[in-house]
Amino acid sequence: MATLSAQPRFLRSITLDRASRFSTHSGLFSELNLSSQLYRKRTTEGIELAVHSVPDLKRIPFDEAVNQHFEPTKTGTSYGPIWSTHWFKVKIKIPSEWAGEQVELLWDSGNEAMIWSTDGIPRQGLTGGGGNDRRTEYTLVKKAKGGETIDLFVEMACNGMFGAGKDELINPPDEDRRFSLAQVEITVPNKAAWQLYYDMQVILGMANELPNDTARGQEALYTCNQVIDSFDRQDIEKSLQKCLQITHKFLSKKTAPDAHRVIAVGNCHIDTAWLWPYAETRRKTARSWATQLRLMEDYPDFVFVCSQAQQLEWLSQDYPKLFKEIQAAAKTGSFQVIGATWIEMDCNIPSGEALCRQFLYGQRFYKKNFGSYCKVFWLPDTFGYSAQLPQIVKQSGAQYFFTQKLSWNNINKFPNTTFTWVGLDGTKILTHMAPCETYTAQADVGDMVRSVKNNRDLAFSNQSLVPYGNGDGGGGPQRAMIERIRRMSDIDGLPKCQMGGTEAFFESVDAQAKNLQEWKGELYFELHRGTYTSHGAIKKYNRKLEFLLRDIEIASAMCSSLKRKFNYPKDELDVLWKNLLLNQFHDVLPGSSIEIANIDAREIYKDVETKGKKLLQDSLDCLCQSSQKLGEDSRYVAINTLGWPRSEIIEVPASTGDNLQQYASGKNTGYVRVEANSFGLCDIAQSKAEKQTTRAFTSGDHIVLENDFVVAKFNHHGHLISFFDKHEERELVPAGQAGNKLKLFDDIPLYWDAWDVEIYHLNTGRDAGTATAKIGEVGPLQASLVVKHTLSKTSTATQIITLSAVSPRLDFHMQVDWHESRTFLKVEFMWDINSDFATYDSQFGVVRRPTTYNTSQDYAKFEVCGHKFGDLSEHGYGVSLLNDCKYGYSCHGNTMRLSLLRSPKAPDLHCDMGHHEFKFAVYPHKGTFHESNVVRESYQFNVPMIVRSISQDALQDHSLLSSMFEIEGAKNVILDTFKRAEDTDHIVLRVHEACGGRARFRLKSSLDIQSICRCNILEEDGHVVEYNKNERLTGWITMRAFEILTLKLKLK
Repeated sequence: MATLSAQPRFLRSITLDRASRFSTHSGLFSELNLSSQLYRKRTTEGIELAVHSVPDLKRIPFDEAVNQHFEPTKTGTSYGPIWSTHWFKVKIKIPSEWAGEQVELLWDSGNEAMIWSTDGIPRQGLTGGGGNDRRTEYTLVKKAKGGETIDLFVEMACNGMFGAGKDELINPPDEDRRFSLAQVEITVPNKAAWQLYYDMQVILGMANELPNDTARGQEALYTCNQVIDSFDRQDIEKSLQKCLQITHKFLSKKTAPDAHRVIAVGNCHIDTAWLWPYAETRRKTARSWATQLRLMEDYPDFVFVCSQAQQLEWLSQDYPKLFKEIQAAAKTGSFQVIGATWIEMDCNIPSGEALCRQFLYGQRFYKKNFGSYCKVFWLPDTFGYSAQLPQIVKQSGAQYFFTQKLSWNNINKFPNTTFTWVGLDGTKILTHMAPCETYTAQADVGDMVRSVKNNRDLAFSNQSLVPYGNGDGGGGPQRAMIERIRRMSDIDGLPKCQMGGTEAFFESVDAQAKNLQEWKGELYFELHRGTYTSHGAIKKYNRKLEFLLRDIEIASAMCSSLKRKFNYPKDELDVLWKNLLLNQFHDVLPGSSIEIANIDAREIYKDVETKGKKLLQDSLDCLCQSSQKLGEDSRYVAINTLGWPRSEIIEVPASTGDNLQQYASGKNTGYVRVEANSFGLCDIAQSKAEKQTTRAFTSGDHIVLENDFVVAKFNHHGHLISFFDKHEERELVPAGQAGNKLKLFDDIPLYWDAWDVEIYHLNTGRDAGTATAKIGEVGPLQASLVVKHTLSKTSTATQIITLSAVSPRLDFHMQVDWHESRTFLKVEFMWDINSDFATYDSQFGVVRRPTTYNTSQDYAKFEVCGHKFGDLSEHGYGVSLLNDCKYGYSCHGNTMRLSLLRSPKAPDLHCDMGHHEFKFAVYPHKGTFHESNVVRESYQFNVPMIVRSISQDALQDHSLLSSMFEIEGAKNVILDTFKRAEDTDHIVLRVHEACGGRARFRLKSSLDIQSICRCNILEEDGHVVEYNKNERLTGWITMRAFEILTLKLKLK
């Protein structure tokens, strides 16, 4: 008679749970499962511990630490407070009976730590706790002699991989948190158990990730069941071999020859500051990268890539021996430097020139220290990508771009994976966005499956990149990740996977891909829109210092060009630029770091400002041959550091006997109109009386500011209820509407506090408290009114609204004392203008964005980034909203808003609290944006002329009063950069087409120029430019729309 099978059918859900428990390190039944057999021997005997706790939260170097007094300690002891450092002296005696064994140290202090050799070389990082980033093992010896003693040091940092946030990841740090030294023991690993452990991770992953209706998915599930049934704790070594036979049979089945190809790239994303300060990052780099060098010793095919030149420079300063190890590994191709930039920067807020300097300083560092420029621009984690990046990348010696951040979009899914990104000017760059949708992949089956499932361009390219390794806080790839990749290299059911580098991946795609789709313009990130506004002080410093460094370079280059006895401050400028670029990191400049990181950033800014002002003063002293301070008995000049002539009302010191047309209210200054040539000086004493005038007066219940161009009428709240263009006879404010309305919005995002503002905040807008207005100055050169605002019970503001005699521009100087919680302050203007698009200033160009909510792509851009202006224009007329340090705009229909201040509470509890000072302006213009003078006006609003004393001898130097450089024939070409070359005494100019059209211009100069050539951002010589020495004029130079052009000039 037939006998029924004794084995019941295995059930998917139950078998998956069973297999998961069998493979896990902790939890129910862990003392019986596979993890209980991972170590054959273990002991806490023979380990001596002593500790030195460093006072005052100092981070001291190895040589200093090892000479301190150490006290005996033991496991179970807790350490703190957060950000403190504790050095351990560790002496380990290997048991004599462990001869011939591989011996590992297990160290778990619940935080980050680093093992040092006794001769001061960082050996490996450690991460305690129970997360995916846990790394507590360190190989002491691969083959013990038995009875030997090993000495080492452990540097413990009282912070986790992700800082020390209270309860939640992004919360402010928990000041009371302490860390316990929970585990210190030595072990002998069971290599067969570990091999089975890695096998099961892949097979169980396939059972979970592959569809249940596929044969391979079912086979994976069946194999898991077989392994667990065969696991026998009573005869563990024999059963392990039997289990390995089962897993090897499953893993030996090969995938199809034409299967999708995945290149797994080891990486370690280290945020240069975020939930920890810069000083901790300097240690994170050593912990993370030393660990990767140890993995390379065991896995010769392992490839690790590393970005951010700033971090590498820190390493060379703090850990020179480790840096040399990395340079050696780079020569073998195991350790590959990528990225091309100084820092992984924010790409929304930095200026166009700052982006160029990111590449200039980054590429020069890589060339000097590693022998070549980077070909791959690597930026996996920033909050949007400027449309000018393709051109800047290509002009900086790189060829390819990698990211993945747009996978976080919360409204629309980005439609491409491998594609050609086309920049503003038409420059094209091969781009890949990892379809695994992370830069911290765990190199598991899920990553492989997503690399195919989420790949939107399989028809055009059969390759994907998986950037794996723990990141954000560092750590990098783990041994288990590499083991999984080896098992997934060629296995039926998954794509082919191999370890490799990014450059080889892109070169392969470049050679094999066909008919890739193109994406034109910015890569707008549909999340983290609040980062355009959070931490207004940091953003203000950034804008002001970008222009300060510009002025220093211009004044210094002018001195050099005029053959003054002057040493161009190249080394000092390099330091200032690097520090400014450092603070453009993608969690610092956006305002999404913890408070101590922001304090560090502001201290760096203050240092750049102090030293920068001194350098500017020195260069101007040389230029003007005078070091007298303003107010002393001397002649004054106004210095124009812009590339076109300008005529403005400026404020100057008032002295006894002056006959100024207007004196400033309450100050020892007055106003005068000056006219200065481009990159030239104007003698203020030669200024003539201004015929055009402005005035302030009351009309009924209203206050009016009026000049020859416009009439601005305000109600008693300071609202702009009428703005009339006298030349065009046009009213700009719709009937019954108003501008300059301060509005408060509820600002409660879904999770990412400092990062996000969500679309629903626009439903909550309300007028900000009450206000009273009165006349300030009455003219004739400058008229103003003063508006006092009570924004709420806790916040106040003062506005000084100014109209000069010579411009239709209406300026708003604002001071705010801000003490709110999750509230957003914006200023709102309503215009009688009809346009489906608004135009926003961006890096070396402009970006048009919709003012409608027709599509999901439209309303995803409810808050956008703009630099110096946003413009709303229809045929024949427009209005621009300018600013001097703000970046968030929203424009819907005819309503324009400028974002002023936020008040998130995480990760910085005190974000934006306190005093703020900033300016914005409205600038009406005839014609569309492209026909207007908006770009130049926005520069003039941000770059005031410099007033200073000058000697009589310098005043006789006509070269100072004439235009040092001038663009002829094209008002849409902006000469933005004027500096000395990096490696010679040549002069470098950088110009760009600003409006989006073809340009044809000639460059005129008062200098004795010998030759001119085109060059790239790295200042490598290109084609010669025609130049007539007699006329001091170039031939006609043609530029395409939004082109960036760098010229190198050799002077006599």
